[in-house]
Amino acid sequence: SEHGALYFHENGKELYFGTAEKPEPEIKDTLTEDEKVSVDIWNWKDPLLQSQQLKELEKEEKRNFSAVYFPAENKGVQLATPDQKDVLLDIRAQGPLSLAYDRDPYRKNISWESSRYKDVYLVNRKTGERRKILEKTASTVRLSPFQHYVGWFNIADSSWYVYDVRNATLANVTGEIGVPFYNEQNDIPEEAGPYGIAGWTKDEQLVVYDRFDLWQIDPSGKKAPVNLTEGEGRKNEIRFRYVKLDPEEIHLPNDMLLRAFNVSNKKAGYYALDTRNNLPEQLIYGDFYFRSMKKAKDADRIIWTKESFTLFPDLYTSDLGFEDPVRITEANPQQKDYNWGTTELVHWVNFDGDSLEGILVKPENFDPGKKYPMLVYFYERSSNLLNVYRAPKPIRSTINWTYYASNGYIIFIPDIVYNTGYPGPSAFNCVVSGTQEMCNRFSFIDRNRLGIQGQSWGGYQTAYIITQTDMFAAAMAGAPVSNMTSAYGGIRWGTGLSRAFQYEESQSRIGATLWERRDLYILNSPLFFANQVNTPLLMMHNDKDGAVPWYQGIEFFNALRRLDKPVWMLVYNNAPQKWVMN
Repeated sequence: SEHGALYFHENGKELYFGTAEKPEPEIKDTLTEDEKVSVDIWNWKDPLLQSQQLKELEKEEKRNFSAVYFPAENKGVQLATPDQKDVLLDIRAQGPLSLAYDRDPYRKNISWESSRYKDVYLVNRKTGERRKILEKTASTVRLSPFQHYVGWFNIADSSWYVYDVRNATLANVTGEIGVPFYNEQNDIPEEAGPYGIAGWTKDEQLVVYDRFDLWQIDPSGKKAPVNLTEGEGRKNEIRFRYVKLDPEEIHLPNDMLLRAFNVSNKKAGYYALDTRNNLPEQLIYGDFYFRSMKKAKDADRIIWTKESFTLFPDLYTSDLGFEDPVRITEANPQQKDYNWGTTELVHWVNFDGDSLEGILVKPENFDPGKKYPMLVYFYERSSNLLNVYRAPKPIRSTINWTYYASNGYIIFIPDIVYNTGYPGPSAFNCVVSGTQEMCNRFSFIDRNRLGIQGQSWGGYQTAYIITQTDMFAAAMAGAPVSNMTSAYGGIRWGTGLSRAFQYEESQSRIGATLWERRDLYILNSPLFFANQVNTPLLMMHNDKDGAVPWYQGIEFFNALRRLDKPVWMLVYNNAPQKWVMN
């Protein structure tokens, strides 16, 4: 197939390519234009909705199936098939096996389930022989370097499993450890997923993450699991994650560089870990945010960026121990000429008694004796972004913290935690409790000049909150869903997917179908409480938004207009979905 990639295994002994059936010659079109019709047939038995079929039509027309050719033997083997379309080919594979996925049995389910399930096979590239090893998993599946084991996370019992390729046996390798390996902060109505896998060691030990630490697991069960970071992460609330410095690495090294982030105070940095006998050793750490770590290919030198809300992310270089780091760029010297801002971490307790975090941004020339207007902006959880640099630039329809601080505003960014079935009340609980606490705690906040703003999911929450309180002087909601009953049955036109999965198992967090819990869909829809809105509202929609249909704004606008409420709506014509979360 001309649409298949053509490339070699790095050993030069395997050539990969794609195959496809030869297309049939096109039938000559003898119809006149007035005789032609265009029609889509929606069939309830189709595995994908017609809308999704149309979005993926070009991809399917170019569909090809991976195959391999062995030049020394003049032999070809078909690897992918119509049933197992996805074969994972690794050009550095140390054995003859590859993983293959069959997603077809579960394709219909993606209209209402957020998980993307698959059956998993092992395929022998030399013989074409295949063996099913796993059914209906949504987890990432990893083959060990020398192909003796396959590892994955089983959501049903929140444990890591290993399949022994040689013995065809399966074992739960973390179930007895007593530490959760699932996302402890999961608040969507779906089973919590894992924190992930660091990789495999040279002797094929599996290394996985809990919320804070790294664990080394012996797939054979002969050795007890080892906490490589010796619990230092959980003890100090520091999240450790492995940094892969060599892109050609096959297995984990004994000496690891770990990225560190303190979830409590938001400090970050890097640690060294000798996996054989030592605690993680701090190399660099502070009130910063680090990114873009790269190592020179043939030298023990690294380059990275370091930033904070006030520190531009210039490039730095050092040895692997971060000794005597040198800043090698000064890309934003003009910042000194502008009134910038500062960030601080704030805490409060919401109306349910949950302890929450948020960020308070102040102007650089802050005067505690003055009164400042305050803008409240949110999405879900943003407090971990305390030390992220933000250039004062247009960012579509979200608040640029630096720009507004520079112009004399306080900005409050509260974290939100959710109760399944009550996304709107949860947002109200966290945002309003936090706003009230900031006003009570800080006399420099002008209670009469509070604004509220959010985009997409944040736009929905903004629209809901102003139906429940009059504390804000003005509100802006970008691309809000206003009616969950009509949105539930709609299409995400960017992908052609049904929107149902979003409400049942994903971000909208209802956790049930419309006919099972009609009351919750109404309770969480701003439209049904439009008569309670007294806050002037500006909405923004793009009429080609593939995620949030702009008719959601029309419904809310028409209701508020009829009720003679102050409302405006900006509709950008022929504009697709273009927005940023934070």
